[in-house]
Amino acid sequence: MYLTGDTIAAIATPHGEGGLAVIRVSGPGALDIVSKMWRGKDMTSFSSHTAHLGHLLQEDGGILDQAVVTIFKAPNSFTGEDTVEISVHGSLWIQRQVMNRLAELGARPAGPGEFSRRAFMNGRIDLAQAEAVADLISASSKAAHRLAMTQMSGSFSRKLDSLREQLVYFASMLELELDFSEEDVEFADRAELRKLAVETLDTVRKLADSYSAGRVFKEGVPVTIAGAPNAGKSTLLNRLLEDDKAIVSDIPGTTRDVIEDTREIGGVLFRFFDTAGLRSTDDTVERIGIERAGEHIRRASVVLWLLDATKPLQPQIDELKPYREGLGSEVKNLVLLNKADLVSDMPEIPDGAFLISAKTGKGLEAVMEAMTTAARGGHDIEAELTVTNARHYEALREGAASLDRAIEALDAGLSADLIAQDVRQSLHHLGLVTGAVTTDTLLTTIFQSFCIGK
Repeated sequence: MYLTGDTIAAIATPHGEGGLAVIRVSGPGALDIVSKMWRGKDMTSFSSHTAHLGHLLQEDGGILDQAVVTIFKAPNSFTGEDTVEISVHGSLWIQRQVMNRLAELGARPAGPGEFSRRAFMNGRIDLAQAEAVADLISASSKAAHRLAMTQMSGSFSRKLDSLREQLVYFASMLELELDFSEEDVEFADRAELRKLAVETLDTVRKLADSYSAGRVFKEGVPVTIAGAPNAGKSTLLNRLLEDDKAIVSDIPGTTRDVIEDTREIGGVLFRFFDTAGLRSTDDTVERIGIERAGEHIRRASVVLWLLDATKPLQPQIDELKPYREGLGSEVKNLVLLNKADLVSDMPEIPDGAFLISAKTGKGLEAVMEAMTTAARGGHDIEAELTVTNARHYEALREGAASLDRAIEALDAGLSADLIAQDVRQSLHHLGLVTGAVTTDTLLTTIFQSFCIGK
């Protein structure tokens, strides 16, 4: 457990040399501690949300660095405490010296996520918003950034708070009946309660169902490139990545292991996997590569099935059929006829297939558009709230299950105490998302995954 009444300090910028580094200090002694190593105007007279140029001093009074301090006074800071952000030159030595000096003056090194934890404990943000801070830092695409910003703005939390308010009303009516159980009265109209419970359950389920889309937007859409040897898979990977990532050769079986890289297309991050050519072989190493290819096909959200347009198509389709069997309906299969630049007599193109040239890039714009459409799955992240956090998803699922049981209890005409128990369970699970319900273990688990300095 972290102390909350002391002053903490941490380097808030990534480790390494750079133009600037930022050291963050927060707590009741932040202004006093930093002022003791500051040469410039009196820091205690500074207004909140102002920046000032001066010098940081070493213990012997020598100048350590020219610096800018930015002052945020409680309660109007990220943590809700007095906070000083010190911008220094990015020398690793300077950063270490500043941290050492702060420690000598009474600032404790912060633990992982401790600034965000203090912001939560002081009511500046809720738990879902705190987790959105971590998502924003790690966002690697426009879509992931958009989702993190929406959650950090509090839209998701406000929706859950609204749902919990409805459930609190639901529960209060039932609890009132329990207080007058001996008089056999009903304060809660069962039809109205059922209508409210069904509407709430529908919203909770929609939020939970959005997780599958939210997860791939956040982590990247897995795309497996599959096909026979020499179909042009490695050339296609290089073209999609706009980089020579994979070795290209006319020798069948050149790619024996999975090659992975990422690229943002249409605001969505895609994780591409180039796999070994699918064929029967006695080569032990190549067979292992083919087995791994099969695993990635089964894990993919999108599979690009690459056929060689210079060869008869049906035998190739038949060869790949065993690998396509058993794939779920959620997997988007795109058939690509490659080597269009080498074809004199165009083959008959199967419905929904794309004629492309991985070598020249012909036809790939349409393929990338189809991939982006498939990744979004009809989900509009601009207009719809989207769940991206596995913890939130599990809490929503449990909350929905409890509500479902409450509706079944209403339909069965069970007593108010049994219905109220399920409603209270649903309130508990939804409260876990925003932090209305917390435990020290939960908070420690969440914030220890944050970077130090945030």
